[in-house]
Amino acid sequence: MRIAIASTDKVNADHFGRARGFFVYQWEGNDPELVEYRETNINPEEKHQWAEGLSKLGDCEVIIAAQAGMNAKYGIKQAGLKLVEDEGTVEEVLERFVKHELFMANI
Repeated sequence: MRIAIASTDKVNADHFGRARGFFVYQWEGNDPELVEYRETNINPEEKHQWAEGLSKLGDCEVIIAAQAGMNAKYGIKQAGLKLVEDEGTVEEVLERFVKHELFMANI
């Protein structure tokens, strides 16, 4: 599965529509492997730019972001992607997501 994590500063999870980029990881049940960092072409001063970020994530199944606005949530759902809202560093939110998925798979 491909997991995208919104991050502008390349350290912390960011708001989906304001993220200047996304870390993309490949996870097959072992340790997630970083594929790349995909930059977006947004203007941080403007609102409602979520479609730009979404356009970069067509090969992903999960998006992790600190928050997402109502329009972005609708667009993400329409694209068939799963949104997970979590705050912390990129490493922390990825680790929590993986642990949760593994836990739920074993119930």
